[in-house]
Amino acid sequence: MVEWTECERATIKDIFAKLDYDSVGPAALSRCLVVYPWTQRYFSKFGNLYNAAAIMGNPNVAKHGKIILHDLERGVKNMDNLKETYADLSVLHSEKLHVDPDNFKLISDCLTIVVASRMGKAFTGEVQAALQKFLAVVVSSLGRQYH
Repeated sequence: MVEWTECERATIKDIFAKLDYDSVGPAALSRCLVVYPWTQRYFSKFGNLYNAAAIMGNPNVAKHGKIILHDLERGVKNMDNLKETYADLSVLHSEKLHVDPDNFKLISDCLTIVVASRMGKAFTGEVQAALQKFLAVVVSSLGRQYH
């Protein structure tokens, strides 16, 4: 079990309360697919992913990016029970989709970069630490089925 300080809880809730899911989610997933092109193999049904412009303009990528953020919001609401919150997604990604669990870390890194770019100077070291701690626990929870 992870111990969260009140400051970390408040910081994480504040970050997600201020995020524009319609732009941050698609931007994070697009960044992941562009920077780490081997991750595209999991999205073969998404259509044209041939270059950065196609990825960034792909409505399926945008839709899935929003889904990712909404699923992270579930975690924000259940910070004391993240393993259970993501148990079904862990099984889905492991047993049905066969996603390499290292990709969860890649998308979390891309999300951190996008959030930092949107928050600007408000993205302090303390904010970054809280966000990365939260995302690390989510990544671990999503990878649970693989162990």
